[in-house]
Amino acid sequence: MKAENKNDKKVILTNRKAFHDYLIFEKYIAGIVLTGTEIKSIRKGAINLKDSFCKVENNEVFLYNCHISPYEQGNRFNHEPERVRKLLLNKKEILKIFGKIKKENYTIVPLEVFITKGKAKVEIALCKGKKLYDKREDLAKKTQNRDIERHLKR
Repeated sequence: MKAENKNDKKVILTNRKAFHDYLIFEKYIAGIVLTGTEIKSIRKGAINLKDSFCKVENNEVFLYNCHISPYEQGNRFNHEPERVRKLLLNKKEILKIFGKIKKENYTIVPLEVFITKGKAKVEIALCKGKKLYDKREDLAKKTQNRDIERHLKR
């Protein structure tokens, strides 16, 4: 095996609820500041992004309500499951995100957690909440596409 496998992006978790509840406009990739055994739990897939969101505070971006389960072999060195985690972005990206949040009332939602080059990363997005009729339209389109695919296979 070559070292190129280390550079691959290994997706750990995708926040499918975010794609259902929000209209996604811009995506960014951010590193996560982790402590102790959190990376081992993430590699095992013991992470949940269901109700998580991000905030910009003091020109820094933080991830809230992200649950990383404690590592079984971690004993006293284990981490707190739902602590606030700092996200690593460039200053220009943070200012751009902050400006859009203030002007256009966007929300920052994490979409995906992945590991690349041995580091855990989060893909976050600027989003706006979907209305109920938008969700119904998306559901109708999906069912139509599924029916069309079934008929084409025959």
